[in-house]
Amino acid sequence: MLMYVICLSALSAQPWRELPANNQDNLDFVKFYNPRKENVKHLRILLHGPAGAAKSCFINSVDSILQERSTGRALTDAISGSSFTQKYKTYKFEKNPGSFYSFVFNDVMGFEKHANRGVRVEDIKLVLKGHVTEGYKFDPEHLLTEDNPGYKTAPTVEDRVHVVVSVVPAGSVSLITEDVVRKMRDVRLAASEMGIPQLAILTKVDEACPEVKANIKHIYKSKYLKEQVEKFHLLLGIPLNCIFLVKNYDKEFKTDDDISAPILLALKQMIYYGEDYLNSL
Repeated sequence: MLMYVICLSALSAQPWRELPANNQDNLDFVKFYNPRKENVKHLRILLHGPAGAAKSCFINSVDSILQERSTGRALTDAISGSSFTQKYKTYKFEKNPGSFYSFVFNDVMGFEKHANRGVRVEDIKLVLKGHVTEGYKFDPEHLLTEDNPGYKTAPTVEDRVHVVVSVVPAGSVSLITEDVVRKMRDVRLAASEMGIPQLAILTKVDEACPEVKANIKHIYKSKYLKEQVEKFHLLLGIPLNCIFLVKNYDKEFKTDDDISAPILLALKQMIYYGEDYLNSL
């Protein structure tokens, strides 16, 4: 009985953020979304953050929800300790053979504390402006320049990033090095200068909080996870209502409504913010 009381003390009586009782509305919004901006077919969402933050796994999780099965197109690695993503890659999500949903994710090499490792902030700034070509391999020791084949000289509105999402493991917020925080902050400031909205997701909530691991429905009742959201808010300055918690599909073989709900909530807000930016251009 004592252990039961201790576990309950880590949870608030009421969630500090409400999840929808039914996923269908959010799922329908995502599935039927189309940019209103003329000549733009896809809203572009850039994921960035420290190496190992589960950016690629989040992409797979969105794909799994849309395909209603486990997927793994974005390759991940759990043991390297450094960024597994090396190239600039766009992920589209197939709706029907030959047609795709109207948003895409871009995955990039992760930030690392060493100067000669991980993606460079200057390269991310070029990504924001649409100057990086598909498949460009990031070089931590050399910046992308205009004379490089990987440089796109005349990007379109669709090539540009429309919303920036910082990705960090929930249990590692206090462990992010000053160098990585500075790099993420630099990206945030660069995006702000361009008017690009920014959100954040804290991943791996089940690894960070035992109560949430036992029941994912407690995700927005966890006092510990709320503290991590507040800490991350202070680190980067991203508003609290723009920071979301998710558990990715990394062990499951089929989708689950309770796991999908926080992912869809975050994704819907990414699309909302990106659409607002597109319409302001």
